[in-house]
Amino acid sequence: MARYTGPKSRIDRRFGEAILGKEKVLSKRNFAPGQHGNNRRRKTSEYGVMLAEKQKAKYTYGVLERQFRNLFEKAAKADGITGEVLLQLLESRLDNVVYRLGIAPTRRAARQLVGHKHITVDGAVVNIPSFQVKPGMVIAVREKSKSLEVIADALAGYNHSKCPWMEWDDASKSGKFLHRPDRADIQENIKEQLIVELYSK
Repeated sequence: MARYTGPKSRIDRRFGEAILGKEKVLSKRNFAPGQHGNNRRRKTSEYGVMLAEKQKAKYTYGVLERQFRNLFEKAAKADGITGEVLLQLLESRLDNVVYRLGIAPTRRAARQLVGHKHITVDGAVVNIPSFQVKPGMVIAVREKSKSLEVIADALAGYNHSKCPWMEWDDASKSGKFLHRPDRADIQENIKEQLIVELYSK
């Protein structure tokens, strides 16, 4: 299976950031995974730095290589700054939008909710995590899924103001995708220019 299903802490330690897990893992073991992780002090090449940034983006959004390259090619053809457009396309994926709305605690959980047909887009069930959400679309929890404990727990105390490009209606358990986010609003620590340079080689 191509998609990574191993320990989340291993990825966090590899990049030195809480990408998939929590900060407490890094506070205890802030070094690379593996038998010799604590002894590695090799200097990373320029290409290695760019490759690591791409890998970090892929792990963060749960996207495979072919999907990522297709999104990059789409971003390269679009108007605007390629790196920013790439991040906007990643943020517009249905699984990520579900996560940003607070319906799921993680992107992995959001992907599962979408795949199990708990999410609707403009009233119709969509079970494709990579579905590109467009401005004006309404993403909601399916009526028979509103009582799910995982959704209720995720929404409890979630701060929806963190994502100004979306608005949330708690009564109907639905959110409207107003527009693609500005780069300043995207919270992920990704240096998209390095990814652009990598694919430009």
